[in-house]
Amino acid sequence: MQITSSSSKYSVKHYPDSVRKWQKEGNYFYFHTAETILEVRIISDKIVRFRFAADGKFQRDFSYALSEKLEESPVNFGIREFEEVFEIYTDAIRIWVARDNLRLTITDTEGRVINQDEMGFHWQHYLLKGGKIVYCSKQIQEGECFYGLGDKPTDMNLRGKRLENYGTDAYGFQKDTDPLYRNIPFYYGLHHGIGYGIFFDNTFRTLFDFGHERDDVCSFWARGGEMNYYFMYGPDLLQVAEAYTKITGTAELPPLWALGYQQCRWSYYPDKRVMEIAAEFRKRQIPCDVIHLDIDYMEGFRCFTWSKEGFSDPVKLGRDLSAQGFKMVVIIDPGIKSDPDYDIYKQGMERDYFCKRADGALMEGDVWPGKCVFPDYTNPEVREWWSNLFKELVESGVRGVWNDMNEPAVFEMGTFPEDVRHDYDGEDVSHRKAHNVYGHLMSKATAAGLRKYLMPNRPFVITRSCYAGAQRWASVWTGDNVSEWEHLWLANVQCQRLAVSGISFAGSDIGGFIGEPDGELYTRWIQLATFHPLMRTHSASNETGFNQEPWSFGSKYEFIVKRFIQLRYRLLPYLYTTFWQYSHHGTPMLRPLAFVAQQDPQTYNRSHEFMLGDALLISHVDGPGVKEKEVYLPAGRWYYFFNDQVFEGGQTVTIPTPLDEMPLFVKAGAVVPNYPGIQYVGERPIDEMILNVYYCEQPTASMLYEDAGDHYGYKDGQFNTIRYKQVSDKQQFRLKKRFFGQYQASYKKYRVLVHGLPFKPTEYVVDGKAYKLNARNFAVGVVKVMVERKFEELILR
Repeated sequence: MQITSSSSKYSVKHYPDSVRKWQKEGNYFYFHTAETILEVRIISDKIVRFRFAADGKFQRDFSYALSEKLEESPVNFGIREFEEVFEIYTDAIRIWVARDNLRLTITDTEGRVINQDEMGFHWQHYLLKGGKIVYCSKQIQEGECFYGLGDKPTDMNLRGKRLENYGTDAYGFQKDTDPLYRNIPFYYGLHHGIGYGIFFDNTFRTLFDFGHERDDVCSFWARGGEMNYYFMYGPDLLQVAEAYTKITGTAELPPLWALGYQQCRWSYYPDKRVMEIAAEFRKRQIPCDVIHLDIDYMEGFRCFTWSKEGFSDPVKLGRDLSAQGFKMVVIIDPGIKSDPDYDIYKQGMERDYFCKRADGALMEGDVWPGKCVFPDYTNPEVREWWSNLFKELVESGVRGVWNDMNEPAVFEMGTFPEDVRHDYDGEDVSHRKAHNVYGHLMSKATAAGLRKYLMPNRPFVITRSCYAGAQRWASVWTGDNVSEWEHLWLANVQCQRLAVSGISFAGSDIGGFIGEPDGELYTRWIQLATFHPLMRTHSASNETGFNQEPWSFGSKYEFIVKRFIQLRYRLLPYLYTTFWQYSHHGTPMLRPLAFVAQQDPQTYNRSHEFMLGDALLISHVDGPGVKEKEVYLPAGRWYYFFNDQVFEGGQTVTIPTPLDEMPLFVKAGAVVPNYPGIQYVGERPIDEMILNVYYCEQPTASMLYEDAGDHYGYKDGQFNTIRYKQVSDKQQFRLKKRFFGQYQASYKKYRVLVHGLPFKPTEYVVDGKAYKLNARNFAVGVVKVMVERKFEELILR
């Protein structure tokens, strides 16, 4: 053991000494020093877990983050001994363990450094709280950039930042506010074109320093628990993202309607007002699928109740909304009112399900209902009880639940005191360990309840707080933002960051929750949110009674807002396909430019531009009165969406930004599927699928995924994956289709719109049969043909 000290009374740090012995047990390697043990677990050729027992004894190997489907798949791995190091090898990487101090260096098979310890693992006693503070420090490589960590409202590249994970109700947060609501201890490193990731699976308060204290050192530490982290090698950043979801789990497909537009306010009250809002959407023919009910729908803010005065017949409300094509989503908070006449309170008290302080007294605090108690969601019995409480809500017509205030937030106190005790699935721990998973487990229990009672339909859950892996059951929103232009920029960055941190199903409160946007800000926010997986307007009540519905700002803005919501609905098959890629492979739906062009240093610090899926590149307008905007396009050819102008990538271009447009580009060669216009999902059977195909001289591939959209038949093979390949030249356009699947879609035809042909064709050929083109087949810059759904090849020549 090596010890260093300084003037700080808590600065005595302990470091491992030399390796005394080592052993191999299957795909686990153990290295023993005088006190510390290092465990190296080979999960795959690119995924490795490092775990340290500071005093020679490992803690319980347990995690709320890990996927139950995580499978070890190492093929060729082993160990070699050298005088100064051990070398653990796989087909993709080499792990070098120093004999004298357990410091780690990870290289690729050609010897290039991917990640390297500085001081590596070390620890100190946490004299104020008990236990140990565990540290790990790494060398920052030349030019290294860092990404990830969930919802941090700061620059995309985290280099030079110091950040913290401790779920916090950050009402009205601003740029660089830290910590925020979510706790995702996962980050990426990128240097010399090489990408990797580190997931520090520790639920205590965790901190990350990306060269803030020392510009050449990256470090992460926790005020309790173990040093237990997963290393993921790309080398592509998107491969790292997929590896992370291999560890923490992929999302289930949501109901398709959850990808539609959603309307919310604190609060739509009473039920008559809810129906007025619904009727106005249909009257104005603005597409919408969901109306949310905030806390005022309850009786005295008591969870799982309905206001007798304002919502006297919730079953009728649910039925009436459904008849107009709306789904009803209700808010549920963790605070249970202390009321002996309240059935939920009585059940929890009788079963001893509420959190307690260290001395055995109930954890009590004021929230919306007044004095409240709080379920201990870390107890599996409590989670099961909680899930059963959703039966009556579902029977009332509720189709989704929105979990709020679950950091947990408590008025005046901020959150729970650290002495609150938790079951933690049988471990009995303090709130220090459970805080960062409290909302995570609440939303897990909520999702379990909805899944149980909505079957065979799919659940929809949105949560404010969570831990790594919540993508398996919940979506998120960025929290209580403000109606300011800076918050539009923050929404853009936060949703990108959440996507690459495993949680693609994310959005922001469109227009801002706090304050009142003007029509321009609201319109620009709608434009950005059109390309966020979760699209919901939400705002707070205020003295003026101002509302944020799409028609609230006058006809000029309503027309543009309606146009973009309609675009969202046309793009639903593309969006759903992108969600399938995320669900099936773990590929982020939103992709920062560095994640799609990591060999291009121009992309490393950019956040204005991002991609949604494989084909669409977006750059929103984030200031008032902006007439034009510079946009960086990565290598390739790009079509400007609104007029099909073609731009070469690898450069910055200047794009006009009239209020009814935003910088939106389509990648050359893409096939972008569209629906015809609909007001809500399921309004009518889709009678044709529109394929927008963008000409490219290079061979390109695209796909369409489809299923019923709202049950689990897809898990039994009731889905289709349709793959398109474009192989064209300057004289001929050719689109090939391959169909895989068993789902019987309602449409029988494709309307194919070919953009950007460099020649004017005279005929089209479908599976070998030629047809003449006439004037009806041509529009400005577009060739239009109708083909049967079963076609295999389309040629224009």
